[in-house]
Amino acid sequence: MKRTAMIATAGVLALALGGCGTSSGDGGGGATGSESQGGFTAPDVPMTQELGDNEGSLTVLAWPGYAEDGSTDKSVDWVTPFEKETGCQVEVKYFGTSDEAVNLMKSGQYDVVSASGDASLRLIAGGDVAPVNTDLIPNYADVWSFLKDRDWNSVDGQMYGIPHGYGANLLMYNTDVVSPAPTSWSAVFDDASSYAGKVTAYDSPIYIADAALYLAKTQPDLGIEDPYALDEDQLAAAVDLLKKQREDVGEYWSDYLKEIQAFKTGDSVVGTTWQVIANLAKDEKAPVEAVLPEEGATGWSDTWMVSSKSEHPNCAYAWMDHIISPEANAAVAQWFGEAPANEKACDLAAKGFCDTYHAGDESYAEQIHYWTTPIEQCLDGRTDVTCTTYQDWTQAWTEIKG
Repeated sequence: MKRTAMIATAGVLALALGGCGTSSGDGGGGATGSESQGGFTAPDVPMTQELGDNEGSLTVLAWPGYAEDGSTDKSVDWVTPFEKETGCQVEVKYFGTSDEAVNLMKSGQYDVVSASGDASLRLIAGGDVAPVNTDLIPNYADVWSFLKDRDWNSVDGQMYGIPHGYGANLLMYNTDVVSPAPTSWSAVFDDASSYAGKVTAYDSPIYIADAALYLAKTQPDLGIEDPYALDEDQLAAAVDLLKKQREDVGEYWSDYLKEIQAFKTGDSVVGTTWQVIANLAKDEKAPVEAVLPEEGATGWSDTWMVSSKSEHPNCAYAWMDHIISPEANAAVAQWFGEAPANEKACDLAAKGFCDTYHAGDESYAEQIHYWTTPIEQCLDGRTDVTCTTYQDWTQAWTEIKG
């Protein structure tokens, strides 16, 4: 269970994504990106057309737990086999937030980065990452199809990275206190007063999307089609809901250990969580269950992206192919606590692991609204309004928490 010490947080102080350039060209998948991103296009950054000899070196920027070399746990090492196989000596730097990752990638010092959906569009728009030629990555063929060509990893049908792992933000509750068992996010919104002072929520501006998703289902007149595409009125409605919820929140969490402890002591009895946290809490005898509510949920899908300034592109492509190989992807998923992106990884994972994390369950995945950076160009395709940006969300989050 040491893997959970490596769980990444997604708290971000993101700047608004802005600026458009020319199209990045064809290749890599369907043409859903441009349409769903309200006309957003990427700077004209060249894509690698063919590979040559490996350069012997690679700099990796990653969430903690994504590039283990045996130094954390001798039995957990997928970097050393890569080095032996390719001759690419790996130097890893970990980051703690998506904002930090974006700033570090702008320096041009790193070849590849594991980017969450609240960072990837910023990296694309800034010209910091290059389009990825998926034909040069054999293991890409075995990635679940529903993770490909999505709003956060492609633009205008061009893939800008390789899907790595994903998961949902679930509703966890104390089975001794919360009855009947909740099936809706109303337990932490409209019905939160029933558990006043013992509701917990994720501590990040991106949590605004959770409120927006709930409103999309319960107040359809607001017209929310995408929880990451909110105009001023829709954002105001989400903020009002979260301010009301604030009266019943005992603690906002970003540290999974603190959330586990709060559910063990009874200080928290209902709130948002991750599957791996629910598993750990049960292991520590906390009386909890976690569900995907009927409204669906937000979640994350991380992507390996290659720097537009990479000095080691051959090693970078070798790494992206290696890290989503069945062996490495299974190892990372189990250490980190998420569903693997490679279908064949489930053949190598521990018995029942992929079932627990719903890996490959497309109907389950369709209920997840993956973190995506809010931008002025409405991600739901609207062109008659300007949508709010992550900067707006950050300011709103400060108001919500008081």
